This record gives sequence, C-alpha cells and structure tokens, in this order.
Amino acid sequence: MKAIRILNRSIRDAFKSVFRNFSLSIASITCIAITLVLVAVSLVLSANVNQFTKDIENELSIVVYLKSDVDESKRTDIENSIKDMSSYQSLVLKSKDEWKKEMQESLGELNTILDDMEENPLLDSILVKVKNVNDLKATTKAISELDGVESASYGKDSVDQMIGIFKIVEKAGIVIVIALVLVTSFLISNTIKLTIYSRRHEIEIMRLVGTSNSAIKLPFEFEGLFLGIIGSIIPILLSIYGYIIAYDYFDGYIFSHMIQLVNPSQLLLTIAITLVIVGGLVGMLGSWHAVRKYLKI
Repeated sequence: MKAIRILNRSIRDAFKSVFRNFSLSIASITCIAITLVLVAVSLVLSANVNQFTKDIENELSIVVYLKSDVDESKRTDIENSIKDMSSYQSLVLKSKDEWKKEMQESLGELNTILDDMEENPLLDSILVKVKNVNDLKATTKAISELDGVESASYGKDSVDQMIGIFKIVEKAGIVIVIALVLVTSFLISNTIKLTIYSRRHEIEIMRLVGTSNSAIKLPFEFEGLFLGIIGSIIPILLSIYGYIIAYDYFDGYIFSHMIQLVNPSQLLLTIAITLVIVGGLVGMLGSWHAVRKYLKI
C-alpha cells in the first residue's frame, strides 16, 4: 500500500510540476516533438528504402543474349545448362520479335525505324532469375561462358548506385536525430533542474523526516516521462495523416511503379509505438541526468 501511495503521489506531483514550469515544459515538449518528427521521417525513409531494396532484388534478372546463329536445339542445351546451376530459380525465353515489339511500343511514332529494316537486328534472349541475389555475379559469369551465349548481364551497378543514395540520406537523418535527442535531453535536464531548485526546501524537509530517496526522485522521473509522451502526440498525428495523404497522392508509388511505397497499415502502428517509446525514453534520460547531477541523493 505504501508503494502505491508513493507512486500515486509521484504521478500527481509530476503533473503539477509540468504546469508549474509551463514555459520550460512547452520548450521541452516542442524540442521533443521536432526530434520525433525527424525520427518518424527516418523510420518512414528506412522502411521504404528496405522495401525498395527488397523489391529490386526480387526483380533483378540476368539478361542472356544468344548468338544470332543459335538454333532451337542449341538454345535448349543452353537452357538445360542454366537449369542445372545450383543458383537457378526460373527462366523465361524472350525472342527477338518480342524485343522488337516492345521497342516499337516504347518508341511510339519512331517505331517505323525498325519496320524499315529488312532484317530484325535484335537477338533472342533468356531472362534468368536466381534464388539468392548474392549469386547474381557468379551465375552471370558462368552463363556468359556457355557456348552460344553472346553476353550475359544484370543491372546491379545502377541499382546499387540508387540504393546508395537512399542509404546516405537515411544515415544523414539518423545523425540529425541523434544530435536532436542529445539537445532535447539537455533541455529536459534543465527543466527538471529548475523544478528541483524551486522545491529545494520541500525536498530538505522530506529528507529530514526520513523520506526515502526513491520517493523523492520518482516525481522528477515521471515528469520527464510525461514530457516525452506529450511531445510524441503531434509527431504521431503528423506521421499518420502525412503518410496516408502522401501514399494516396502518389497512389502507392514514387516516380514509377518500380518504387512502391510501404502500405500504411504495415507501417504506421510500428511508427506510433516507436515514437511513444523514444519520447518517453528521451524524457526519462533528461530527468535521470538532472536528478543524478543536481539532486545529489
């Protein structure tokens, strides 16, 4: 019962202290909110980069161009050789006529260029998928050495470059978030320090009557926790509504259907929970620092 009374009193005092030092509390809450907005952006970016990377890896195929003199029998031998490879997952044959048709559709009004040619200059090809993206390089090399293969390649270099740009942006966001977390913790620490100073006589009396250290410290730690949780409300709302609006506006894709956004239902609950936890931890970190440094108990 005594522990429950101490807990109830600590929570009550923490609420009072938040409003007693209202201007500093607002400053702390604002700083936490800004920090958590950047945390939310970082989480959204990270989730979508991971989704984009996974989608690209799943779509990566080795494009195998066959020599122009390869007949049906030789092509079957090449296909069987590819299927015998341990990394093989699937393959699709794409004839030069299919390539021609695709190019004509993409060229639009310029498709007469290919029509004017007496002979189709394109090559038959095989699109090969592997079980693991890490096997792409070795498998491409092995296929390119098969008799009757003109060339074999995959677009990993350009994909890696694109993913690298996303990763740099993601890491820069993390650095900014860490810096803001430290600044926010310092601001909350100062808020709690002023609270301790304003209640120094009360704290001295509590010590004289034998109040335990934990009973003295708990209100300040709860105050930091409340500041963090209150500061997380606005970023959570901005994350939920902002991401849903952006997702609907872009119809779930950015730039093209190649870059698909993570569905809000799979992401927003995780972000909301993370923001509350981070906000509470940042608030408690600042409070703990102030209590340890200034309360001296």
